[in-house]
Amino acid sequence: MPGKVILGAQWGDEGKGKFIDIFAAKADLVVRSQGGNNAGHTVVVGADKYKLQLIPSGILYPNCVNIIGPGVVVDPRNVLREIDGLTAKGVSCDKLYIDARAHCILPWHLELDALSEAEKAKDGTAIGTTKKGIGPTYMDKSERSGVRMHDFVDADRFETVIREACAYKNRVITGVYGAKPLDADAIIAEYRPYADRLRPMVRDTTILTYEAVKAGKEVLFEGAQGTLLDLDMGTYPYVTSSHPVAGGCCIGSGVGPTAIDSIMGIFKSYTTRVGEGPFPTELFDETGDYIRNAGGEFGTVTGRPRRTGWFDAVVARYAVRVNGLTDVVINKIDPLRGLDKLKVCVAYKLKNGQTITEFPANFMDLVDCEPVYEEFDGFDEDITGCRTWSELPASVQSYITALERIIGCPITMLGVGPARDQVMTIK
Repeated sequence: MPGKVILGAQWGDEGKGKFIDIFAAKADLVVRSQGGNNAGHTVVVGADKYKLQLIPSGILYPNCVNIIGPGVVVDPRNVLREIDGLTAKGVSCDKLYIDARAHCILPWHLELDALSEAEKAKDGTAIGTTKKGIGPTYMDKSERSGVRMHDFVDADRFETVIREACAYKNRVITGVYGAKPLDADAIIAEYRPYADRLRPMVRDTTILTYEAVKAGKEVLFEGAQGTLLDLDMGTYPYVTSSHPVAGGCCIGSGVGPTAIDSIMGIFKSYTTRVGEGPFPTELFDETGDYIRNAGGEFGTVTGRPRRTGWFDAVVARYAVRVNGLTDVVINKIDPLRGLDKLKVCVAYKLKNGQTITEFPANFMDLVDCEPVYEEFDGFDEDITGCRTWSELPASVQSYITALERIIGCPITMLGVGPARDQVMTIK
């Protein structure tokens, strides 16, 4: 097996962490290829709950090598905090490596993220970012002015790199936003120990990944965020600053597409999103509140409530197409328990009266569009103990069978609860 990609196929928060964890148990190497600590993967192991932000989910397995690839942006303070938290729980991070090309999130990125969002909020154009400095760091990367990890951990160059970058950003902070400049001396004093601790972890991880693929080892590429948040293919501008689609796994890990032979998309049995932007199936009623509370739909990183709606099959077909999905997981079916009817959006009726079945390139087409639904019977049974298809209520079987027909991609696994073992393989 050259490699398997597991990614989010909606707007993120699909429960990827659990399924990545399941497959990581068999993996020799797990690679995180994009995003930063704005992502959150929750993995439940027995009585323990691990909330991973940047570190790959394979970290829970002692024999697994974990890679933070060149396409990731790394907050040195945050990743060390995460390492210390895992270590305190008895989880070893000795096989964690960070690519030398990965860009560093530094204090000016956090400051500029907050200042930019505050400025946009004045005229109602705020994106709803996590204010983790992700966007400004990727902006520096594109502008070719960023600080890469090999710069950051270079003991001889560290102070010069930080001082020059801080001086440049202070001109923006003070000149554009009228805010107070950052203190370069204080940043150097705080961040030098971070560089010292991270230095042994930094290397060319693309060699590790390539050699593992060539040796026929099990390599798992771990996606973050979701397809509809992709910088190119998502609901722009309400997107992240990187590429959560399958193609981004190649770019962000430094391997070619021939390293991948299967791509699994994770969906929830309903839809959620965080932040601003269009959401055709969003529910503003008691049903939306019910699903949100039953599903625990509050951000892993931010804690903020997620917007909630019915399953959107137009989005699902789009995710199948742009990612080249080979199979699909439907996760978190159990929160739908107790609802009389379940709805699936199969098309959009636009403001001009046109009905479309393909996700539009212009997100403005989604504004005030009307979802066209197919309706299915709900269920009252507790399915969290089910482990085989035959144990599921007939109405749940009908719902899943219908989703597979509408999506047009095999559904191979189901998630019926938050724990690692609350899953079933159906194909």
